[in-house]
Amino acid sequence: MATIYCTATSLDGYIADDGESLSWLFATPGHDTDPQGRYGDGESLDFDQFLPTVGALVCGASTYAWVHRELTADGQDFVWPYEQPSWVVTHRDLDLPDGVRAFAGDVRDLHAVMTEAAAGKDLWVVGGGDLAGQFADVGLLDKVWVHLNPVTLGAGKPLLPRRLRLHRERIERDGQFTAMLFDVVGPEPRRDGDVDGAAEVYAEGGP
Repeated sequence: MATIYCTATSLDGYIADDGESLSWLFATPGHDTDPQGRYGDGESLDFDQFLPTVGALVCGASTYAWVHRELTADGQDFVWPYEQPSWVVTHRDLDLPDGVRAFAGDVRDLHAVMTEAAAGKDLWVVGGGDLAGQFADVGLLDKVWVHLNPVTLGAGKPLLPRRLRLHRERIERDGQFTAMLFDVVGPEPRRDGDVDGAAEVYAEGGP
């Protein structure tokens, strides 16, 4: 079982633009069907294969609001799109559908409840980035899985507003997306002399 932050991001590190829109994401073609289009080894980083491995999921209030807005844009009643036990981390009084529960408190307590509900399957942190960061802060974020979109937004909601060291596990191409899976190593410390050291490297023609 792993706790995985799986999301899409722009090239400059935003998961939503400054208007909380994802139109830039859905305008990008994915699902490369060319068998020569993949590279790397291991299993495919395909979201359709990921979802059945998820036993429970959690999102923040802004992410939940976006899902609600998108799924009711045509006037239809809101139906939560996932069968797995789900939580929304929020202090707001939300009218949540069946199968979705609100949580406000220490994410360590939430993680324990989700782990029990997941029955051995993975936990999916849907977003946003600060919620994923809260799990990372207490050592409970195992993997970061990003689908990198070849677009820059200039501003918006950041991918993961923390200093973390990651270790790349796999990388694949999915149409115009680059799917990358990372293990979370831990916090990335600030080191004395970083700026001076970097300057020396570039002065010598590196990296």
